Amino acid sequence: MSHEDPVLHQSPLGQDTQYVNTYDPGQLYPIERSLNWAKQGVERASLPFVGEDIWNAYEVSWLNARGKPVVRLAEFRIPASSSHIIESKSFKLYLNSFNLSRFDSEAKVLELMTRDLSAAAGGDVVVRLIEPDTALPVERFDGVCLDDLDVEISHYQPEPGLLSADGEVVEERLYSHLLKSNCPVTGQPDWASVQVVYRGPRIDHEGLLRYLISYREHGDFHEQCVENIFMDIWQRCQPENLSVYARYLRRGGLDINPWRSSLTERAPNLRLNRQ
Repeated sequence: MSHEDPVLHQSPLGQDTQYVNTYDPGQLYPIERSLNWAKQGVERASLPFVGEDIWNAYEVSWLNARGKPVVRLAEFRIPASSSHIIESKSFKLYLNSFNLSRFDSEAKVLELMTRDLSAAAGGDVVVRLIEPDTALPVERFDGVCLDDLDVEISHYQPEPGLLSADGEVVEERLYSHLLKSNCPVTGQPDWASVQVVYRGPRIDHEGLLRYLISYREHGDFHEQCVENIFMDIWQRCQPENLSVYARYLRRGGLDINPWRSSLTERAPNLRLNRQ
């Protein structure tokens, strides 16, 4: 999407915002996933992947029935097949709206979040509230890191032509910490680590690294970047199976971690050092 997209101009991104601290599901701003699928020439019924977007929230709080604050972490799993993504600032504003609202139980908060987010996404969102002392352990991607390859870089906008694969069939797990894209409205940088797992003709490692780096000045949402990476590799390298998993650094107390796979809808919530 470009900076001129009217859908984005109506979103909270890049605008002065009045922060609401009492429960308001109207803060959520959904954006159609099909806008990106159409650019790739695919429709919802013919997507080459399944998957989900895993959101982790570190600033979740509300008041109990006696006015005492409750603090939790939260995990949200939004299916990649849902009709809409949820714009991240609006998600943050929605979570903020719980801050000065009283609820009789944690179960009620869970019920409301599940209902509201599922309605906004157009799919069944799974919500988990987590005690602060039981946070996700820090782990790492397994496989071969591409970042030490001595490559020359000349593309900073996505260039699928950098991808290639030869006839030898292999199974590989490759990853890089060099993925960066930009917010499509504000231009702020979004930093990520990304893992590519596949079986098929051997993907050229240097070409793959150059391709991932080519997103460096690209403006798009996290979910759409990962879908485009998946589809470019799927079309250019023609693997038998493929999974792409990006772990983005948090902004505003939220991190977004899209997973797209030809095999399985569900990914591990694998928190990295950088997160």
